[in-house]
Amino acid sequence: MTAVTGQEPARGALAAVRAHLSPQLALLYGMNGTGAVEADGAGARLRLSDGRRLLDFGSYAVTLLGQRHPDVVRAVRRELEAMPVSTRVLGNPTTARFARAVVDWAEPDRLTKVWFGLNGSDAVEAALKLARLATGRTRVLAVEGAYHGKSLGALAATWNPRYRRSLEPLLTGVSHVAPDVSAIPEAFAGPEVAAVLVEPVQGEGGVRPLDPGFLRALQDAAHAHGAFVVADEIQTGLRRCGPRLAGTDSGLRPDAVLLGKALGGGVQPVSAVVATAELYRPLTEDPFTHTTTFSGHPLGAAAGIAALAAVEELAPRGDRLAALLAAGLEGLARRHPALVTEVRGRGLLWGVEFSSAPVAGHVLMELGRAGLVVSPCLGRPEVLRLLPPLVATDEDAAEALSVLDAVCAAVPDEFRARAPS
Repeated sequence: MTAVTGQEPARGALAAVRAHLSPQLALLYGMNGTGAVEADGAGARLRLSDGRRLLDFGSYAVTLLGQRHPDVVRAVRRELEAMPVSTRVLGNPTTARFARAVVDWAEPDRLTKVWFGLNGSDAVEAALKLARLATGRTRVLAVEGAYHGKSLGALAATWNPRYRRSLEPLLTGVSHVAPDVSAIPEAFAGPEVAAVLVEPVQGEGGVRPLDPGFLRALQDAAHAHGAFVVADEIQTGLRRCGPRLAGTDSGLRPDAVLLGKALGGGVQPVSAVVATAELYRPLTEDPFTHTTTFSGHPLGAAAGIAALAAVEELAPRGDRLAALLAAGLEGLARRHPALVTEVRGRGLLWGVEFSSAPVAGHVLMELGRAGLVVSPCLGRPEVLRLLPPLVATDEDAAEALSVLDAVCAAVPDEFRARAPS
């Protein structure tokens, strides 16, 4: 395995980022890595170019199976030797097997149709287009605090004004409802709604599980108005929150589920829309209504098939890790009440809310230096996300909690002064 080692390659990599990507990114990467860059990874661990090893409890939920899960890597290698890309004018058996596997894994009695993309925004865009075509309507409802991506259509459904403001007007007809049952009737007043787009747990929005009663009421109102319900499980699905689908566990029976992030096993970029025949009808009637060159590409399909099997095999391990994290983070909040204002989450998706964004930023940087990678929340910068992989051991979980506790204990007084008394 070829790896980046030493400081010279790291300096070269950061210089290239600075020159050709973004000076801000180069500064951020340099600070977070203390001058080092990624070299390689295995399981729950990363190795940096200076030899340091870090626990990966971040990676924005992609590495649910850890780094380079052997079953996924083997599947991709086999496909690489056979047919790494598709002609797109002939059928590909690996893509076909992946479609069947996703349907069988989700809800084979209802969600029988699949469209494949490369990332979450791809899946959101496809779902929005399908809903508008299938209903003949243009209005879409999302939930305040939502994050559905940054492409223009998906961005219209994303709540955070930081990313919307300079690009408006976006896709017209998208509005947001407060996550409160009492707000639902007014949200459906006016033009008819084509689709309701909802995350069972808002990840970028600060790891906020939505109330199951609100989710069911929103679904009931949507169906009563002839609108489709699309559950965005790009971050929460695939047992990240415990069950196969977090929304189903909360009582949802959506017309489509969006999957992504971990679907490629942490090896390939893959996303999917898994839908009912009714919502999928526009693509059934004309499969060229929405296409992309790499939709269902064989390497991603091979990774996805292996990833689904590995997730099910490791599911009991996830339950154990979830219990350890819940107890450990509750203890953290009790020990640091001036810094940690709340911990919340489900399964292997947890948010630690700090007293301010500067405190969270300081903790994020120090965690990396102490050997733990976590993910910030772009929409709620005062919150840090812990996203451990299913392959993490009890000792890994204990180490992560210990590092987090030590970093919180060492937060300087100038940050503590900003915390509420």
